[in-house]
Amino acid sequence: MTETLLMTEEQLISQAVEALIDKLGLLEATRFLALKSEDKYDSVKWHREWQAQLEKEAFFDEVFK
Repeated sequence: MTETLLMTEEQLISQAVEALIDKLGLLEATRFLALKSEDKYDSVKWHREWQAQLEKEAFFDEVFK
């Protein structure tokens, strides 16, 4: 049985970005990576909207019973 060694997170990111750039080119790789940041923005926006309508006292009462 062979042992598999995992890359560090930095190595994984570096090789993945290099592969994207090699396959897609710099512009398209950058566009691809930016797609994920839009998802993050949407989740932040959703969370802020959720907090705005939240009844603080009722929420605290539920969480800290």
